[in-house]
Amino acid sequence: MQRKIDRINQVMRETLAGVRVIRAFVRTDYEERRFDEANQDLFATALSVNRLFAIMMPALMAIMNLTTVAVLWFGAFRVDSGEMSIGSLTAFLQYIIQILFAIMMATFMFVVVPRAAVSSDRIAEVLATEPSIHDPADPVSPARTGRVEFRDVEFRYPGAEDPVLRGISFVAGPGETTAIVGSTGSGKSTLVNLLPRFYDVTGGGVLVDGVDVREMDRADLWGRIGLIPQRAFLFGGTVASNLRVGDEAASDDDLWKALEIAQGREFVEEMPERLEAPIAQGGANVSGGQRQRLAIARALVKQPEIYVFDDSFSALDFRTDARLRAALHRDLATATVIIVAQRVGTILHADRIVVLENGGVAGIGTHDELMATCDTYREIVYSQLSAEEVA
Repeated sequence: MQRKIDRINQVMRETLAGVRVIRAFVRTDYEERRFDEANQDLFATALSVNRLFAIMMPALMAIMNLTTVAVLWFGAFRVDSGEMSIGSLTAFLQYIIQILFAIMMATFMFVVVPRAAVSSDRIAEVLATEPSIHDPADPVSPARTGRVEFRDVEFRYPGAEDPVLRGISFVAGPGETTAIVGSTGSGKSTLVNLLPRFYDVTGGGVLVDGVDVREMDRADLWGRIGLIPQRAFLFGGTVASNLRVGDEAASDDDLWKALEIAQGREFVEEMPERLEAPIAQGGANVSGGQRQRLAIARALVKQPEIYVFDDSFSALDFRTDARLRAALHRDLATATVIIVAQRVGTILHADRIVVLENGGVAGIGTHDELMATCDTYREIVYSQLSAEEVA
């Protein structure tokens, strides 16, 4: 009897799973069809507007030029017969051109004004949107120790059926390096983005210095964290102005020290203006590796208790990467360091390695422990390193 009950339960679970798959497929197909229909409407509208504009411009130019030729043609006969002076003809021609230019500008306005109205509505909607993340009414400010704890963290995006992260629990303490590895899409960047409250967890809690980040003032929280994002961004200005984003009161010596740790001093010294060298918006006038090193130096100038490196070494060559990691290990000995990495060589000597797979924890431990116990970690290591390098 128990065997039959178990079999019935199994069939029910399989049926329920099939229903969920069908529902997800139908929902996805419906959303894709709605998206395609919206795209088709937008495409048809844009095509008709551009066709009208393409016809309108040559037509207006033809009218203006033909009008100019006609005025000159008929005016020439009147000037020749003495019925009109050349000055009167020139003035008449200028008046005609001004009128036609006004008509042309009015035509442009018929095209531009609707677009501007729609854009202004969208901007107004963004400005009127209430942020979903608020500071608490009575924020807590604990002692600054740098201890980070992820306690049974779950996170799902609004409207999603399944969580992106689930059951994440580990502690990163001062003086320790905690690495987070996993395949693409396993939730590494999403996990570290929960720390500065770019998102709020939907289950569990993220604690900094023993207090849930939702109970802290965001300015206080951000003051404890130095985040180097996956895509390093520099602001338009100079090298010094970008580095002083971390600490406006930092001296030039502090900037040079941060650049030295970040392995950026050499290329900054080669610039003609050195610290006053111009930086284009987004760092377009420096290479990807230089951009990452300047972003790391900016976080070092801030001197927080917690450093989060979200795949911040990806654009560095292996020699610079090794020198940078050695410098960080030496100069950040008392700080909490969290590293999200794709290259296993970056985190082999971390005090703790957290392996993520499909949004969950596949293993936690040192490199040697995970090589012995975690299949996912072994696959990642052997996909990047040979057996001799691992040994």
